Amino acid sequence: MNASEEACERARKIRLVLFDVDGVLTDGRIFLDDSGTEFKAFNTHDGHGIRLLLHYGFEVGVITGRSSKSLEHRMQDLEVKHVYQGCKDKFLVFQELLARLELDEQQAAYVGDDIFDLQVMTRCGLAVAVANAHAYVKQHAHCETVNSGGQGAAREVCDLLLDTQGLMDQVLSHNLR
Repeated sequence: MNASEEACERARKIRLVLFDVDGVLTDGRIFLDDSGTEFKAFNTHDGHGIRLLLHYGFEVGVITGRSSKSLEHRMQDLEVKHVYQGCKDKFLVFQELLARLELDEQQAAYVGDDIFDLQVMTRCGLAVAVANAHAYVKQHAHCETVNSGGQGAAREVCDLLLDTQGLMDQVLSHNLR
């Protein structure tokens, strides 16, 4: 990810990372079988990045307008505690979570791809648009990923946060032992 110095400065303050799901943690496609069961594909690199954030003390969550059992299973697997599905008002959820965690808006990052994410993106400390985000969303983001949603974009955000907060050396030395 090519992040400006301003975006890196914002990233240094982040304690909570929130992701949209469809188009961010997935490529946005929804697969349905003949019985209507929904399937989503998640990127393992994104999952590993989320696990690293959790390991190094970040709060991580998802806020999505849709509800999906596959998302529920994936978040349980990653041990993500803050999972909000079927949200009509993402900003209200964002405010409630900040209050519960005793954080301010500048300590939160949000990764989005579509106009429904803008309420949060325009108020959080670090707004990230994935490469395949709607053009209007990109205009309101502090930085943009190189990869598209579902293709490693979330991992880029995780790496940016770990790097700007001086944790990447620990990550690398821990994994090289």
